[in-house]
Amino acid sequence: MEHTIDIFGMTIHYLDSAPDPAEAGGRRVLVFLHGWGASKETFAPVISALQDRYRVIAPDLPGFGKTGELDRPWSIQDYGSFIEAFLEALGLTEQPLTVCGHSHGGRILIKWAATRPAKGLRSMVLIDSAGLRRRRGAGWYAKVYAYKAGKKLTEAPGLGKILSPFAEGWLARAGSADYREASPVMRQTMNLQLEEDLGYCLPMIKAPTLLFWGEQDTDTPLSQGRQMERGIPDAGLVVLSPAGHYAYLDQLPAFVRALTYFIENA
Repeated sequence: MEHTIDIFGMTIHYLDSAPDPAEAGGRRVLVFLHGWGASKETFAPVISALQDRYRVIAPDLPGFGKTGELDRPWSIQDYGSFIEAFLEALGLTEQPLTVCGHSHGGRILIKWAATRPAKGLRSMVLIDSAGLRRRRGAGWYAKVYAYKAGKKLTEAPGLGKILSPFAEGWLARAGSADYREASPVMRQTMNLQLEEDLGYCLPMIKAPTLLFWGEQDTDTPLSQGRQMERGIPDAGLVVLSPAGHYAYLDQLPAFVRALTYFIENA
C-alpha cells in the first residue's frame, strides 16, 4: 500500500507491504532505495515476491517519483540524513532491519552504513551500486574538458550572449541522458553525488553485506562490484547473467532466492 509521511518539510511517498504498520512489529523489515531517475515502483515485483515473509518498504527518494523537487542541491550525506530521519519516523531504527540499495540508492547506503547506521541494521544489500569512481579513457576526458569549455563560453560576458544558443544546445546533447532530463537543482545534486569516491567508506561498513551484480552491466560495471566485495570486510558477491544494470529485475527469481537465504542466515 502507498503511504505518505512528512520529513524535512517534504511529503514523502512510500510503499509499505504491511496492511497495518502498527501491527507489523517483530517481522524482519526490508527497505529498498531506488536508483537515479527511478522511483519506488521499480521494486513492485520484489515487494510482491517478499511481502508474505517480510515487511517491505520502498520510498520515493527526495527529488524523484511523487516526492517532488528538492529546494537545494543535496549531497550524499544529505540523502543519508534523510534515510536516518525516514527510519526514525517509521520507528524502525532498532528493529531487525535489512537495507537494500540499487545504483544511486546503493551509493547513499554505502556512506550511511559506514558513518551512522541504525542500531537495528542487521545486514545490507548493494545491487549494481554506484559510489566508486570509474576509470576513464582519454576520449572520456576529452569530452569532459570540451563540455567544461562550452560551459565557460555560455558564461563569458558579451561572447556568451552570442554563443549561448549554440553552446546550450551542444551541452544538452553532450551530457548523459540522466543529466539532460534533470532539472537545474537535480543536475547540481548529480554533480555532488559524482564528486565523491566512496572507496574509503568500504572498510568502515560493519554489517554483513551481499552484493548483486549484472554481468552485462555497463553503467556500473562488474569490476566495481568486485572492488566493493574486496573492500567491505564481510561481503559476498552474486553475479547474475544474463543481466544488466537492473539485475534484480532481469533475474528476479534468482535474486529473491539468494536474498532470502542471505537475510535468514546473515
